[in-house]
Amino acid sequence: MARRRRQTHSGLDAWPGYVDALSTLLMVVIFVLLVFVLGQAFLSVVLAKRQQAMEQLTQQVSKLNDMLALEQNRSHTLQLSVASLRSAHDKDVAMASSLTAQVSQLTAERDTLSQASQQQVAALSTQLEELRRQLGAAMMVLDISQQQIHDRDHKIDDLGQKLNVALADKVEQLQRYRSEFFGRLRDILKNQDGVQIVGDRFVFQSEVLFPPGSADLSPKGVAEIRTLARTFHQVSSQIPTSVPWIMRVDGHADRQPIHSAFASNWELSTARAITVVKLLIAEGISPQHLAATGFADFQPLDNHDTQAAYARNRRIEFRLTDR
Repeated sequence: MARRRRQTHSGLDAWPGYVDALSTLLMVVIFVLLVFVLGQAFLSVVLAKRQQAMEQLTQQVSKLNDMLALEQNRSHTLQLSVASLRSAHDKDVAMASSLTAQVSQLTAERDTLSQASQQQVAALSTQLEELRRQLGAAMMVLDISQQQIHDRDHKIDDLGQKLNVALADKVEQLQRYRSEFFGRLRDILKNQDGVQIVGDRFVFQSEVLFPPGSADLSPKGVAEIRTLARTFHQVSSQIPTSVPWIMRVDGHADRQPIHSAFASNWELSTARAITVVKLLIAEGISPQHLAATGFADFQPLDNHDTQAAYARNRRIEFRLTDR
């Protein structure tokens, strides 16, 4: 009984030491783990800094490589330039040598030709004196010629004035006959619709003479042209043969697209003018005093886009003028 109590007491005495030992071991383990964690954290920071430093070094190395490549290219370019300059220098040296040889040759030739040149100068001086003598004689002849030219110019001015007077007289005569011709036509056709006098032109609207899109005269158009031909025949018989007159028949069209046997307004307007001229010739008007022209739609009287404007532009004009 007393032994069991002693044994129980001895076991209870060992347990606090065991707990202390475990506590100490746990603290040591915790300390070691803490040191390990701190070491890992410190090592991570150090490694990160080293990694950053390595990246910076890598970038610097890349820049250095680029700079090295540029320097190598520049060095290669400089080497090519040096080679080119050396080649140019060699050529310049060769050219200088050639020029030196040419200069030496030219100097020798100059010395050789010096005496011949002096002889030529003497001969040229003699010729110059002779030319001066001939020039003096030519100047005397020129003075006489200039006087003759002045007299001729005076005669030409007189002839020009006479010609202008004659032309003005012819124009005045033609104007008088034109006024008489148009005056008679005005009296005959003064009540005719589609017929009018515009300036120095006698104008027939195309509808008075031709069917739409056709170059064949209508019966009414034939009658109108025959009336005009009779009147014109009476007036033209009074015009002197010395007056260079001509009756011009101008065909005009509007700018609407054409839909007929003619390919364009050029052909239609010209064909109508020719038809009128043929009838005038058949009525006894000399073809030497007639001309047919076509203007298509490029000489309009009215630029508006209306049917009335188109009708005004479709016309046949008669003009008594000089050739």
